[in-house]
Order: sequence, then structure tokens, then C-alpha cells
Amino acid sequence: MIRLSLILAGLAICNAVLAILMPWYVVTRLGIGLDTDAFFASGALPQLIFVVTSFSLTQVLVPLLATGDEKSFRRDAWGFFLGVNAVFALLAIILFATTGLWVSLLVPGFPAEARQLTVTLTRIQLFTMIGNASVVVLWSVYYARQKFIWAESSSLLGNAVGLLFLFWTLPYYGIKAAAWATVITLGLKVALLMPVLGPWQRPQWNSLAMKEAWRRIQPFLLGETYAKSDPLIDRFLTSLTTAGNLSLLYIGQQVYSAINLVITRAISTPSVPRLAIAAKSGEWRGFRHVYHQRLLIVLAVTVAACGGLFFAGEPFLRLLIGHGGITAENVHMLWWIMVALSGLLIGGGAGQVTSGAFYAMGDTRTPTMLFIVTFTVYVPIKILVFLRYGMIGLAVAASLHLIINFLLQLTLLEMARLPREG
Repeated sequence: MIRLSLILAGLAICNAVLAILMPWYVVTRLGIGLDTDAFFASGALPQLIFVVTSFSLTQVLVPLLATGDEKSFRRDAWGFFLGVNAVFALLAIILFATTGLWVSLLVPGFPAEARQLTVTLTRIQLFTMIGNASVVVLWSVYYARQKFIWAESSSLLGNAVGLLFLFWTLPYYGIKAAAWATVITLGLKVALLMPVLGPWQRPQWNSLAMKEAWRRIQPFLLGETYAKSDPLIDRFLTSLTTAGNLSLLYIGQQVYSAINLVITRAISTPSVPRLAIAAKSGEWRGFRHVYHQRLLIVLAVTVAACGGLFFAGEPFLRLLIGHGGITAENVHMLWWIMVALSGLLIGGGAGQVTSGAFYAMGDTRTPTMLFIVTFTVYVPIKILVFLRYGMIGLAVAASLHLIINFLLQLTLLEMARLPREG
């Protein structure tokens, strides 16, 4: 188990590095401006759908597939794959036809030329929405068969090929090449994962697994879509500011998201089975020990990383991206945004541990409802702070939201949900 965790952590780190390299190459080659703003804005909706489906579908499909026999497994796997693809293909067609309408609402501050570019790039990236949904279903099939390594390795290969395609085409075709690179990356991932479905099986659309999947996924979809809609609000607000600010905020968020992914895979996720076993057997002393240990490790790592960013982050960023089309002012602004966003790393990483403890106890409702409540309060405050203090105020508000959400989770876990005996 330890060896598996280390392998998965290593693959997650490699994928995180590649995820950062793609926007890094785009901005260093093209500079920070309306083109990069349009590109990062165009991926907002497909990314939102990926985040929602990756959580909702895996939480629902993995348990259903893991408990089926071989015949029903193949039949249901094909059914889920085809059904989800059909739904997202239909959604993509509708969004493609109406792109001009909703993109104007998403980035109202863009000038007409930038809005049109955003529309063009968005229509390309809508293909990734279908690809992301396919990948999540295929990941679920692999996870149900406990084949974790290839699920991660295929992402690594897809990301690497996508990055090479970007290196080759961006100098010639500009920002549109970046959008097509994301499509090619997702297409390759789907191709690499498809063999897990095995020989063709005719789906049984009214099977017990299909009905149960629909029943289970409905509560997730609305709540998760609402709770994960923050990037759309960010794109809306940052489109009203100076050209390039949207790109800088996106880069800062991507760096922290990549780091949190590594922390989740290496520290949080491996602890969930141990916590679940301790919770099932009623050994709450052992439960507390495991989750406190992981929480302290995450807090130590994230606080140290944020301290390093504050004291030495700007020279490091200047060395990392301060060349090509990136100016010294861009680097300085990015550093301040990342300092202001540091709560995403601390609160986000620690919140993964506490929410994982809830999930291990069989409680998925409390952390979800808590996030929805805090998000509802946070959004109007975030808008007011942005109007008063601009980009840095927006970043600070995002940080405080995740830190407060983590502290509330911790309080509820310690005071209300976690038994004292044992």
C-alpha cells in the first residue's frame, strides 16, 4: 500500500508539473494580455464541468461497478460510458450553438475583439468537455478494478504529448494552438483508457445499476455545480479589470491547484481507508491519531510553502517565468496575487484532510452543505471586496473563504461528529 501511494504521488507530481508547464509556455511565449485572457476564460466552463463530473461520477460509479460480477461489470461500464458521452455531446451542441450569448455574459468587460476570440476558443474547448466526461467514466472503471497506476500514467502520457504539440504549434498558430492542444490531450487520454471497457457489450439501460446511478448522482449535481462555480465568477470580475489580470489570477490558482492535487494524492487520500476501517470498528482514538497526524503534516507543508513564497517568491517567479513576453510588472503582480491566494493552499489542503475524515465516517452531507453555506455568504462579500480593493482584494477573499471553511469543518468534526469514547 505504501509503495502504491508513493507511485501514485510521483505520477501526480509529474502531472501537476505538466499542468503548470502548459500555461507557463503560453504566457512566456505570447506574453500577458487579451489573447491569454481569452484563452483562460474559454476554458472556464469545460473545467467547471470536469470538476463537477470528476467528483460526482467517481463517487457514484466506483462503488456500483466494484460490486458487480464480470458480466454486469462490462455491460454497465459500456452503458455508463455511452450514456454519459451522449448527455455531454448533446450539452456541447447546445452550448456551441449559443456560445456567443453566454460568453458575452461571462466576460462582459472584454472588448469586442477579445470577446469574439473567446467565443472561437470556447467552441474549440467544448470538445474537451466531452473528453473530460469520458475520462472520468473510464477512471471510475479502472478504480473499480483497483487499477490505479495506468489511470494516472495515461494522464501523464496525454499531458506530455499535448505539451509537445503546444511547443510545436504555438509559434505558428498562436493562441488557437493552445486550445487545440487541450483537445488533443483529452482525446489521447480517452484512447489510452478505452481498453478497460473490454469487448463490446450491449448496454441495458434499465438495469438496476443504471437506475441506482441516476438516483445517487442527482443530489451531487446541483450542489456541486453551485459550489464549484467560483471560477466563472472570477472570470466575470477579472474581465472588468486591466488586460492580463485574468491570466495572472488563473496562473496563481493553477499553481495552488496543482500543489493541492499532489498533497491530496500523497497525504490525504492514502489515509481514507485507514480512517474508514477505524470508524467502522469504533476505534476513535486511532481515528483521531491518523487524521490529526495527516492534518499536522499538511499544515506544516503548506504554511512553510507560503512562508517561502512570501520571503523568496518574487525572485523565484522572476527566474521561472520572468522572460519572453513576461514583464517585471507581470511578475510582481503575480507574486502579490499568489501571496494573497495563499489561503487556497493552506485552507484547501487542510480542508481535504477534514472532509476526508467526514467521508471516512460515511458523512458526505456535512462538508458539502457546509461549503454551500459558506460559499453563499462568501460570493456577495467577494464582489464587494473586489469593487473596493480590486484583484488583491478578490484573492484575499478567496483565501479567507477556504480557511474559514476548513476551520468550521474542523470545529464540527471535533465538537459534534467525532465521538469522544474509544
